[in-house]
Amino acid sequence: MKRKIITKIGAAFMALFLVVGCTDILEEHPRNIYEPGFFQTETGVMGGLTSLYAHLRWIYGQAYYYNSCETGTDEYTWGQSADANFKDHDLSGEGQLTPSTSRSDVIWNALFTNINTASGIIENASGVGLSDALIGEATFFRAFDYFLLTQTFGGVPLDLGSGELKFNATPARVSVRNTVPEVYTKCVFPDLIYAVENLPTEPRLTGAVTKTTARLFLAKAYLTYGWWLENPNNIPTYPAADRVDPDGHNPQWYFQQAYDVAMAAINDPGPYGLQETYYDVNLAENDRNSEHLLYADRTEESEYYLDGSLTYASAAAPDNFAVWMVTCNIYVMNALDSNGDQVQSVWREAAQSYGRPWTRMAPPIEVFTETFADKTHDSRYDGTFVTSYRGNWNLDGAAPDVDVMYNANGLEVQPGDAILTFLDDDSQTPSYTGTFNNGGNMGGGELAGRSDYVIAPSGISRRSYPGLWKLGTYRTDNDGGLGEPNGALTRPFYVAKFSELYLVAAEAAVKGASGSMSARELINVLRARAGKWRWDNGANEEKVADYSAEMVAATPQTIDIDYVLEERSRELFGEGYRWYDLIRTQKWGEVAATFTICGSEVSDHTPVEYSREIADYHYLRPIPQGQLDALEMTDAEKAEYQNPGYN
Repeated sequence: MKRKIITKIGAAFMALFLVVGCTDILEEHPRNIYEPGFFQTETGVMGGLTSLYAHLRWIYGQAYYYNSCETGTDEYTWGQSADANFKDHDLSGEGQLTPSTSRSDVIWNALFTNINTASGIIENASGVGLSDALIGEATFFRAFDYFLLTQTFGGVPLDLGSGELKFNATPARVSVRNTVPEVYTKCVFPDLIYAVENLPTEPRLTGAVTKTTARLFLAKAYLTYGWWLENPNNIPTYPAADRVDPDGHNPQWYFQQAYDVAMAAINDPGPYGLQETYYDVNLAENDRNSEHLLYADRTEESEYYLDGSLTYASAAAPDNFAVWMVTCNIYVMNALDSNGDQVQSVWREAAQSYGRPWTRMAPPIEVFTETFADKTHDSRYDGTFVTSYRGNWNLDGAAPDVDVMYNANGLEVQPGDAILTFLDDDSQTPSYTGTFNNGGNMGGGELAGRSDYVIAPSGISRRSYPGLWKLGTYRTDNDGGLGEPNGALTRPFYVAKFSELYLVAAEAAVKGASGSMSARELINVLRARAGKWRWDNGANEEKVADYSAEMVAATPQTIDIDYVLEERSRELFGEGYRWYDLIRTQKWGEVAATFTICGSEVSDHTPVEYSREIADYHYLRPIPQGQLDALEMTDAEKAEYQNPGYN
């Protein structure tokens, strides 16, 4: 199978991409407009189909949308260098979420153009002889976009100007929102069912959607809609609609459908499956592996096809720069050379544990003391975070003439040794005051006999915290040096994983669905895998161990939704799922209501508890102000168009 690089489309009327027979890439041919006649040609339809994949780059890896998915949950709060983009979403008293400040505007602004492209493909497919499988790709992406929009905003318009689910070539300045049930039953479900029935088992190109991919999203849509119908905490919806299914089904029917569809994918996976260890899932050298069902792809082969800089990125879509937000500035760390001079000990490097530091988002202390409490048996903590920053001053471009340095306790360190380590627990109490070289300029503490500075979980702050290894930078062109850590990430940003099928089925089982595997059995498939180690990131050494039995034994006999959410965080931490998980289950106001973290100074290791004001109306994001301003409607009509609580 060829791997083809799919490049970008900026807006519905900007560019098309043409499939060229024998090349390994998709070539870009800019166009000024998508006129209806162009979609009646094979070139137009195939170009539009390629753009459906390209649009993922404008969402996934886009840091401000990523922020809207994570900040304000139990996974992240704002970091030391955060601006209003991040503080507004945290709802912890430092900002306010409004139609002008919500960064969910990213998907509103990007997805409707893609939906229109998908509708154009579907309408004209038969006229150009497009196969049912390729039509299935178009229906998949139209459903994918509408599913994301309706989770985020509630009901959204199915009519973009020429009728419901019709390709629109006429600019429209008025809009009417459909209800949530209408979006699901008229588009999301039928489009995904068509995709399941017609997509192939094997991808036509590396990264192309398949039957298994469609089954995952159909199962998630059934699960989400079942929760919406049930509405256990009486969270309001908008536009107003009775919690009654137009097709006459109750929530339990949808939970069972979610379970059945997820199990069908698990039992008939095609080329997909779980990796042997959790480490292998996220190892950059193993990108695009069998566990990855859908991703926004990138490349380091060409700036043209990356559509970004390989040396110094602009930090705007379609760049992949999300992980910079959760990377603290470790690169201020200094050690002393043999002359007693301060020398930078950790440098920016285009490697998975390093990268560009923006310090915009920080994980609360509870992430390390509660979510990832078991760091001995469960490899997912080690396979998620950078917990040990190591000296790399020997690389070209750094300070290669310095042989040794003197770090914590005045002890000698060499390249590759740990400079700063985040401890697993609080069983040892570091001394944060009176440390050698002021804690390496990073506020690190000391423990007797250790040459690395250390920070205990209770000392994690908005300034100093473990980085997100799983999403980290990776390049193959460093040539023995630091490489280009400031360029846009060339790794894919993952949108869907095979492992989530087990979590979806388990959640449906908790909600009453039944079948061949219980919720506990499904969860234990992932927990058993998490008990298998082949490498220790923190220690930077091989570790062959199997704690599967211990992991399974520690699983509660009775699984509830709280435990499913805990497992989802352990498995998918920091990947952009969390806000959607918490609003789906209506647990956001409970799970993320309070958190603990230290302050913004490097020397601050005093935990403070914070509270969030999460109101019921926050379970929907506001319609972007830019959309309202563009509508030619009365002020009263615009106010009615907006979600309640944001006027």
